[in-house]
Amino acid sequence: MKFNFLFLKTLRILLLPFSFIYALIIFVRNWCFDRKIFTTASFNLPIICVGNLASGGTGKSPMVEFLIKKLKGRFQVAVLSRGYMRKTKGYALADDETTALDIGDEPMQFHSKFPDVAIAVGEERVEAVPQLLQDRPGTQAIILDDAFQHRSVSAGLNILLTDYNNLFTRDWFLPTGDLRDQKKSYRRAQVIIVTKCEKDFSLKERNDTIREIKPLENQQIFFSYIRYGIPYHIITKEPFQINETIEVLLVTGIANPAPLKKFLDENSQAYYEIDYGDHHIFSIDDLKNMIRKFNNIAARQKILLTTEKDAVRLLKFQHEMKDLPFFVIPIEPGFLFHEEQRFTDLIVTFIRDFNYQ
Repeated sequence: MKFNFLFLKTLRILLLPFSFIYALIIFVRNWCFDRKIFTTASFNLPIICVGNLASGGTGKSPMVEFLIKKLKGRFQVAVLSRGYMRKTKGYALADDETTALDIGDEPMQFHSKFPDVAIAVGEERVEAVPQLLQDRPGTQAIILDDAFQHRSVSAGLNILLTDYNNLFTRDWFLPTGDLRDQKKSYRRAQVIIVTKCEKDFSLKERNDTIREIKPLENQQIFFSYIRYGIPYHIITKEPFQINETIEVLLVTGIANPAPLKKFLDENSQAYYEIDYGDHHIFSIDDLKNMIRKFNNIAARQKILLTTEKDAVRLLKFQHEMKDLPFFVIPIEPGFLFHEEQRFTDLIVTFIRDFNYQ
């Protein structure tokens, strides 16, 4: 494990020349947008963008779900994603027959949890927005998932997420670092959320982070932590409580499983892991490998555990999994310093008071 980490770190350093090339491309692209050489489309309705400056997991999907929960009872809200790693192309609106292969794992997760909310995908968001509005003409607000660096659509409210353990201020461009946009692009956001803080995050840590980020006068900054829900069976949805007598085989195909591993380290007897790449498409051989490793765990009280994002890509094996103790753990952001209501009010006010032209 240590050897692999050192190898990857060394490899990323050796790729530094490619980082400079990538940085130049991003600089030129942003320069073209800033000088109106590349055009940005505006739409006459509230659009909320949730995104980040870095690749990998900063908590975008839990934040999109948080927004859906807070807004769907007040407004007719829709979500538009790119549909990363799907097997289709172009615009698509989720329906009862949709699978993760059709729209991608994250949009499928949204659709499964919120079937009454319009969930659409489209690589070209400037074309997908009108199509979504044509399909759902009553839409009052659109949430753009992972679209901060895609500037073809102008969002009235940009929410920028940055992982406290990998703040954009300390990062560098891909492939040596994780940045996929310039650091100064944070200025385009109206809201900055520092995610994945510890639950006992102190006021001093908060103030030090604010000084490091240097938010502009018009920017609101919030701090959040990961809040884990009660696991449920992947097929039957029966709840299950993890405790210190349970051993867990953790199966993940996400960008950053470290917080979940920390949770299991603190709340289970022991855990073992099978890590796949982000958005991994599971095969029947993968499932057989999971079952084999699970059967090799000697403990009497044991379960398999995965994330909600991974679960939507595993559901095609419903028949094979129905008798397995295979559980899914939900997550959501928790806001520190009692600021959840302030954040919610900010979002609701943006939609309610939107200045239609």
